[in-house]
Amino acid sequence: MLIFIGLVVSVVGSLGAPLVPTVARASQVSLASAQWSLTITLLVGAVTTPILGRLGDGPHRRTALLAAIGAVVAGCALAALPLGFAALLTGRALQGVGLGLVPLAIAVARDALPADRARSAIALLSVTTVAGIGLGYPLAGLVTEALGLAAAYWFGAAVAALALVAGAVVLPAAPDRPSRPIDLGGATRLGLGITGLLLALTQGPVWGWDWSLVLAVIAIVVLAWWARRELRSTQPLIDLRLVRRPAVITADLTILCGGVGMYLLLSLVARFVQTPSAVGYGFDSSVIVAGLVLVPFSVASFVASRVASMVQRRIGAVRILAAGFAIVAAAIGGFVLWHTVMWQILVVMAVAGFGVGTVFAANPMLIVGAVPAAETGSAMSFNQVLRNVGFSVGSALAGVILAVNTPAGATFPTIHGYRVAGLVAAAMCAATLAVSIALPKKSDEPLVPLNS
Repeated sequence: MLIFIGLVVSVVGSLGAPLVPTVARASQVSLASAQWSLTITLLVGAVTTPILGRLGDGPHRRTALLAAIGAVVAGCALAALPLGFAALLTGRALQGVGLGLVPLAIAVARDALPADRARSAIALLSVTTVAGIGLGYPLAGLVTEALGLAAAYWFGAAVAALALVAGAVVLPAAPDRPSRPIDLGGATRLGLGITGLLLALTQGPVWGWDWSLVLAVIAIVVLAWWARRELRSTQPLIDLRLVRRPAVITADLTILCGGVGMYLLLSLVARFVQTPSAVGYGFDSSVIVAGLVLVPFSVASFVASRVASMVQRRIGAVRILAAGFAIVAAAIGGFVLWHTVMWQILVVMAVAGFGVGTVFAANPMLIVGAVPAAETGSAMSFNQVLRNVGFSVGSALAGVILAVNTPAGATFPTIHGYRVAGLVAAAMCAATLAVSIALPKKSDEPLVPLNS
């Protein structure tokens, strides 16, 4: 059931980026306007994820989970109905609530499962959101091409509805913990800061990078204000005193910085394989084929999550995390050097998937092993927000580097642009590898029993 919840998050993601061109055509709006069908989901997710995380640490976790899944069902149905572009955006906004489901599911796994099973479930839950993209992207493309845009959203509604029914039957009640008030002021400040930062990153090509830089600076100031207030609050939205623990800092910084490099690679490969071969590189692939290229990534990610969960007790989460980033950096280097035939791209994506799966399996275990059970949802929700910010930075950075390396009047960037972007991605992963080794000041053995 918990893995099913993770798949709902993958469905929400799969109904975003691959469908932007189709949304533009179906709604008769520009690509820039259609891009909001992706951006608004990220923004709502950034605002609601910390709130859901705090609710997940109290007695209302089951209700919060079911309500979030219900929002996804309603959002998919609204987007599918022929009510115009505004209704579609509203539906996508409701779907964004579902991006906060995984931290709650991790909290359930920690409380409800024995330690060994909980460790495996947490690793798989964390990797599901990324690995599911490789399966969801081509599936969304196939459904849309065969049956139309509305069918893709109805498919998402059906998956979420099944999860809602199963959750209502299977999900256990939360442990008997006192209810804690939601820090609405803190939620507002964090939401404004993250929203401003994501807008600066995703809308830079549309608004201009000068204005986006100003917005990013304002967002950073707001986030600093939020952090200062949180440290002084007796009922914080996110207990930043726990974030200062070495294991939690390691998990949060590596997912933020490493997310940049990982999503850079995904963005580069998706554009590269769709480039007409007449340009001098690329494979002139359709959107569906570009999605299928991600299948080896997904399969390898799932395999890696199982391997990592089995060896974590013996070698520690920090070593697994470092190994994962080393593998991703090697995969990106492979893309820079070998990209002339499709099988090379498939091998690169499989290796990258194994590395990413390793990282995403180890990352939550650092947090879960370092915070009390009553703070799991909140701590993991903050990690989820940082992950989304890292992905947004990686996506924006890929666009900027390729745009700079596109000759005046040309449609496609030069191959040099892909090499530069690949080297930047590899450097980010290498730097994150160094951080993962250098930051921990003590053993990464759990500070708190897994199921306590």
